[in-house]
Amino acid sequence: MDTISVNKFRENLKSFVEQVVTEHLPLKVTRRCGDDFVILSADDWEREQETLYILQNNDLMKQIAASVTTNAKNKGYKPTAGELDEITGI
Repeated sequence: MDTISVNKFRENLKSFVEQVVTEHLPLKVTRRCGDDFVILSADDWEREQETLYILQNNDLMKQIAASVTTNAKNKGYKPTAGELDEITGI
C-alpha cells in the first residue's frame, strides 16, 4: 500500500481518487497531528465487508471446508457441458 502525506493528497485529490478506483489499491494518508487514514474504493470496501462476513460466519466456513474436501476427493456434483457453457456464458 502506498503512503502519502495529507498535503500531497489534498493537492492531487482527483488523481489519487482516480488511481484508487481504477487500480483497486488502497492508499494510506498520513497526518502530522492525528491518526492516519486509508482511501479505498467503494467496490473494494464492499468486497472486504463480504469477506469479513463470510470469515465470521461459522456455518458458511464449514460449508466451504466441506466443499473443499469433496472437491479434493473428486466427488460431488459435476455439471454437464451445457451447464458449464450456461454458467460461463460461452
